[in-house]
Amino acid sequence: MVTDHLDRADRYRPLGPRIARALDYVRTTDVRALADGTYAIEGDRVFALVQRYVSKPRSKGRWEAHRQYIDLQCVIDGVERIGHAPLDGLTAEPYDAERDLLWLSGDGDYITVRSGHFVLLWPEDAHMPGIAAGRPEAVLKVVVKIAV
Repeated sequence: MVTDHLDRADRYRPLGPRIARALDYVRTTDVRALADGTYAIEGDRVFALVQRYVSKPRSKGRWEAHRQYIDLQCVIDGVERIGHAPLDGLTAEPYDAERDLLWLSGDGDYITVRSGHFVLLWPEDAHMPGIAAGRPEAVLKVVVKIAV
């Protein structure tokens, strides 16, 4: 897992051309002007999901992980907490290959992600996004899926 502010995104370009493309998209796109939905960047290899929601209490969150994609999660407006735990420290349900989704249970740590900050999550990084940092609040986030 990596977490940082978009102002420092250039330091992560050497991680690969798809990660660089995802970071460029988040930095140069007016996400506020986009409707919620899916936006192709590089076909199914790199695409963005624009999401607006109200953050939720931790008791309503679920641990998840993905095998086919790295997640670049960037909060545009609002603040949320994202849980993080090593995949091998949690108990997994059966993997849903069609949705590239693995639900998990267990415990982990939480970081606060504010407007303009991002988190990069690899397949070994279980995560629980959308958790309220105090009281639930409106969040605008873009999640860029980057094929591994």
